[in-house]
Amino acid sequence: MFAEERLERIIRLLNENQKVVVKELSKRFEVTEDCIRKDLKNLEKQGIIKRTYGGGVLRRPNAPYNDDILSRNNINLEGKLKIAEKAFELIKSRETIFLDISSTNILIADKIAKGNKKLVVITNMIDIIRTFSKCDHVEVIGTGGIFNKQVNGFVGSTTIESIERYKVNRAFIGSCGVNMFDKSVTTTDIEDGNTKKAIICAGKKVYLVMENKKFYYDGTYKFADINDIDAIIVDEMPDEQICKELEKINVELI
Repeated sequence: MFAEERLERIIRLLNENQKVVVKELSKRFEVTEDCIRKDLKNLEKQGIIKRTYGGGVLRRPNAPYNDDILSRNNINLEGKLKIAEKAFELIKSRETIFLDISSTNILIADKIAKGNKKLVVITNMIDIIRTFSKCDHVEVIGTGGIFNKQVNGFVGSTTIESIERYKVNRAFIGSCGVNMFDKSVTTTDIEDGNTKKAIICAGKKVYLVMENKKFYYDGTYKFADINDIDAIIVDEMPDEQICKELEKINVELI
């Protein structure tokens, strides 16, 4: 086997498993471990992997950063509408739910406002509060706290203290990325992340609402482990390997 062909097959394994191990590759390709280390060094120079002790892991791009949430509202609107429809179908009348700061949650709120389910909605996002301003069948509770203009909502210690007083039937949370290799759920802002932690603790059932592409991005701040989540609502199903990993840890894909 030529070196170029071996590198291509190593990349394929990385895409499937997110990581490779020198000893396993050496046996698979019937070459020395030193030969495999040179291959991995080559892939590291290309920016494809990050070498680790005994192997390497696939490098993942950071989640695209937008200055404010309003600029994200019209990005992949069709996919977010699919997610919102799925989320709305899960919600039952007379439940209490939490909608956190998320462009997808704005769309869920819009569906609730146009529907007839009697609900209590707790939120830390101004846009969601406004959505229910003329809605008689929904009682709205705002968390209050320090207002963050970039996310158009409330985050931080005062907001967290408010959230900790509640228990909700369902919590819907946005995320910048989910990494199935290290099981991390991430966002780009520390205060937003800490606020999301509190929402997770408040939820009897916790859902991530996110586009499929976010399985392949990482945010800069880990706010949860994937095992903290009950289900992930997506616009399209991810690749088979991700589906299998989620099934192993009993995280439902919707």
